[in-house]
Amino acid sequence: MNLTTDPVPSLVRAIAVPASVGFFFNTMFNVVDTYFAGLISTQALAALSLSFPVFFIILALGSGVSTGTTALIATSLGAGDTARARMMAVQGVAFGVLLAAAVTALGLVLSPWLFSLLGASGDYLDLCLQYMNPIFWGSGFFILNYMLNAVLNAQGDTVSFRNFLIISFFLNCLLDPWLMYGWLGLPAMGITGIALATVLIQLTGCLYLGNRVRLTELMCRDCLKEIAPRPRAFGEIIGQGLPTSLNFVTVGLGVFVITYFVSAFGREAVAAYGVATRVEQIMLLPAIGLNIATVTIVAQNNGARQFARISETVRTALAYGGAFMAAAGIVLFIAAGSLMRLFTGDGAVVGIGTFYLRIAAFVLYSYVILYVNVAALQGVKKPGYGLFIGVLRQIALPLIVFPLFSRVMNLGLAGIWWGIFAITWSAAIITSFYARARLKALR
Repeated sequence: MNLTTDPVPSLVRAIAVPASVGFFFNTMFNVVDTYFAGLISTQALAALSLSFPVFFIILALGSGVSTGTTALIATSLGAGDTARARMMAVQGVAFGVLLAAAVTALGLVLSPWLFSLLGASGDYLDLCLQYMNPIFWGSGFFILNYMLNAVLNAQGDTVSFRNFLIISFFLNCLLDPWLMYGWLGLPAMGITGIALATVLIQLTGCLYLGNRVRLTELMCRDCLKEIAPRPRAFGEIIGQGLPTSLNFVTVGLGVFVITYFVSAFGREAVAAYGVATRVEQIMLLPAIGLNIATVTIVAQNNGARQFARISETVRTALAYGGAFMAAAGIVLFIAAGSLMRLFTGDGAVVGIGTFYLRIAAFVLYSYVILYVNVAALQGVKKPGYGLFIGVLRQIALPLIVFPLFSRVMNLGLAGIWWGIFAITWSAAIITSFYARARLKALR
């Protein structure tokens, strides 16, 4: 496919659909983890839910730097500079390795304090650490997979990562019970086994995606000689990737903030929020695919100076997203209770999660507006706004709105759910106006 000449609607579909399918299986991967944690105990399920914001920070760092690197590589390809695109691809992988080492060290040191801050203690804290410590040790595989995928995404290849995510899901269905219960001579490892299964699967992904990257024009026999860090290239990756990465980190911090306020209402509320967000993620999968398509297509057309195609890409992605989210919202509102009961038989957890999901059904399209417009700004190498709106939406406003709605207005836990509704839609509207103005100025 040619991202600078082929019809935009067909390009959006060709990139977004495989990405969405892949992330469906990635979400189902998390659903499998949630299901098996629930078989251990409600406390194990709550521990997995409590671990999610900490785990998400790893994913956010990898995803953010990956998105920034994709934009840099794609812009060079759009400008016809293959040599520079190749250099940025190799340096992106090198940067990912160093980032992973830092994440591992900081995670192992800080995670006990973070979980304690969220209210975990005793056996509850121990379960959280049993899950997260192996994840931190394997964080290099997570981040390296993201960087390898950045090289593929920049060329419009979302099929390879989709294939890895599909295989990952089926491997997880096998490895989770195997390591958790200890079959074929292995000791039963409980929630630690769930974490180890995830790490082993990420290692498999590194081997597969590394081979796929090796076959592209952006890798060559002599590329390993160029993997030594280059300050200028690292500076560009940091300049483009760090704001994007920190924007994703704010999502993890936002989950952390939400979990902090939710934890005041008990472990059932934390478990309900953890399960409900897994369900919500499934509904948002098309938005993730559209985000990836927008970054890739906009970045290459920005490099080629095809500004009219940039605006067309944003309009097309928003139209597709609107259709998907309308259907998803109807399903989510009607089937909220049934979806919650797939993961837990605890009536209190089901009731809390059902109420959250019925509010979330009316929030879905706001995420599409946010993701697509921020992705377009990243594609034209203006990632700073994403960090601004991320901090505002995930940290600043929740710290004001959640206490106001839940305590001052006496709405209790429902105040947090309605707070998410109000904050997300406000951020989406602001972002839409800002992105439209910036892209108009670019033309």
